[in-house]
Amino acid sequence: MQHAVRPRTLLRPGPTPAAPRPRAPRVRSLIDADALRVLHRAARVLLDDLPQVTDRLIAVLLEQEPAYRTAVEGDALATWQEVHRSLRHSISSLLDPRGARDGARRCSWKIGATRAEQGLPLDAVLHAFRLGGSLVWQGLVDETSRAAPEDVRLLVHVASDVWNFVDEHCTLVADAYRQTERQLAWRRENRVRLLAAALLDGTSRIADLPEAAVALELPEHGRYVVVAAAGGGLAGCPGAQAALAPGVRVHWHTGADADYGIVLVEDGEESIVQEEQAPGTRVGVGSAVEGLAAVGEARRLADTALTLCPEAGGTVRLTEHLPAALVASSPELGAALADRLLGPLAHLEPADAEVLLDTLATWLACDGSAQRASRRLYCHRNTVLNRLRRYEQLTGRSLSRPADLVEVSLALTARTLLNR
Repeated sequence: MQHAVRPRTLLRPGPTPAAPRPRAPRVRSLIDADALRVLHRAARVLLDDLPQVTDRLIAVLLEQEPAYRTAVEGDALATWQEVHRSLRHSISSLLDPRGARDGARRCSWKIGATRAEQGLPLDAVLHAFRLGGSLVWQGLVDETSRAAPEDVRLLVHVASDVWNFVDEHCTLVADAYRQTERQLAWRRENRVRLLAAALLDGTSRIADLPEAAVALELPEHGRYVVVAAAGGGLAGCPGAQAALAPGVRVHWHTGADADYGIVLVEDGEESIVQEEQAPGTRVGVGSAVEGLAAVGEARRLADTALTLCPEAGGTVRLTEHLPAALVASSPELGAALADRLLGPLAHLEPADAEVLLDTLATWLACDGSAQRASRRLYCHRNTVLNRLRRYEQLTGRSLSRPADLVEVSLALTARTLLNR
């Protein structure tokens, strides 16, 4: 019995040179015609014996390709039918290349796409196709050796047709596999984006939380903080990642005005973000919530913290700025409070009013110390006290009364936020 060895002359030709000379149509020689007759005779026998050929290829796959062993164990019937269908199209293409071409191509494309969906390695699928090609070639040689040994030598003239078919369909399988793989990756990425967006919007369904936890690689019942990062030349999530401390478990989601990090809190909120940020980078850190179901609320808290960040950049932890957060969370009430507490100063000259407001804010920042405020304002202590008394006279408020002092502090915060 002659061995099924692929002739050296069957190597695929290199790239076609530019602007090739026109060739006359190839006319098959009598030898070619005899070779086709031998090929067709053997192919018809293989087609009649297709179930047994399929069994032999399945046995070879089980022996030589571990990935297919798993596929056969998972669904032996489906794998057998796939192999049988592929072999039928392949052998039919030897008998009628034009008539069977489209069906064979569709079959190979479907196999590549299906195996990509199932996660079978592409190398294993291509190996299976080449094993199938080798088995068919060996079958052609064996049948011709049995029926007409003197004709075996003629098969060399059609061997290129057989192996070119195998090469063409390996390319088809690879293209289908890679295209399907890209589509699956896009679907997965899109699904992750949708799940993360729903969590951050607070519209996620309870039934979707387990899937979201798996997709985001975060526990469903962990403790979470949302970080909002903007400015500073942040280019999407990779740039925003620089705002976090190393080793933090986070899933980033790109929003319209900021990037949002869903951060698993394991050690403490203080260790989540970097102490120093790039110039112009604004980072808002919300307070902690329990479970992925509450991430929507955590995102709203992070947005509030982000509104408190100076335009020049910086990090604001909401838990350290709760009074200002109250004002920022209700701009209308903040504006009403500012008008009530600071409105009477509008009757002054703008420069005069600005001096009083600056003195008041500095005095509050110095914990009510006129002496420290005077040093910061480069004026005498009595000047500070006189300005404070003038504010009291204009507004009817007393800075020694705790309730008035709280309202004045919130009004100044509202004025700062509203004037950005």
